[in-house]
Amino acid sequence: MNPLYYGLLVFITTFLMGSSFTVGKIGLTYVSPLLLVGIRFTIAGILMALLVRKKPLPRLPLDWGRMFVVGLFQTAGVMGCIFLSLRTITAGESSILTFSNPLMVVILGTIFLGIRFNLIQWIGVVTGFIGVFITLGFHLQLNIGTLLGLGAAVSWSIATILIKKWGIRFNIWVLTAYQMLFGGIILLVMGVTLETPKLIINITSVSIILWLGIMASIVQFAIWFYLLHKSDPGKTSAFLFLAPVFGVLTGWIFLNEVVDWYVYLGGLLIFIGIFLVNWTFSKKNKLL
Repeated sequence: MNPLYYGLLVFITTFLMGSSFTVGKIGLTYVSPLLLVGIRFTIAGILMALLVRKKPLPRLPLDWGRMFVVGLFQTAGVMGCIFLSLRTITAGESSILTFSNPLMVVILGTIFLGIRFNLIQWIGVVTGFIGVFITLGFHLQLNIGTLLGLGAAVSWSIATILIKKWGIRFNIWVLTAYQMLFGGIILLVMGVTLETPKLIINITSVSIILWLGIMASIVQFAIWFYLLHKSDPGKTSAFLFLAPVFGVLTGWIFLNEVVDWYVYLGGLLIFIGIFLVNWTFSKKNKLL
């Protein structure tokens, strides 16, 4: 792939990933958290399901159940935790904690899949978790927002393990479409039962929902999977560290968020840890 073209696509997809935290936080002014993310992914799931309607669908009920479970963790778990966390912590802090998930994947991959990682990767894990500790303010007295941010990372890592284990059974675009749809429906149900629903309909709120549903979901996923398919997955995954950068930057620009110095230090160590974990990935260990 042409380096400039590759760099542009990396920039676009990571910008969409990171800025969605800020756009989502703005959206909470008009829509309650679970309802907002439920509408977002239900719309995205329906549109993607229409786009992949001619691709092979699962035939076994058990496989549809597997896609439902992936959606439970990848969409409902991750996005539910993120949008609930945005009520009490900044978009930058939420994005940094959420994107620490590759560090947790190494641990879960070792325990549940028996994948062997090299010393540099484990150094990356240790470095990253030191960064998480620093990001939390050098203490472990976690508030609900930081717990939810970490919960998003854990749920994402579980989904990664499940996709690694079950993904070969599905067309990747079909899996992406229906796990978003199932996760979106779960979030919609949670949004009208577990919280007091709020939905203010105006040009701003509709624009936010459509941006999150189309640009920050369908377009972002399409570019990311294209990059993983056309380039080295390990090296491409290392650029995930750019997403929290855009989360912090857009939060500062659009929300006037002030981030403490130790969050930057912790975020830097997390990024270094993720870089070490991904950049040294051998072909036999491609998981993140």
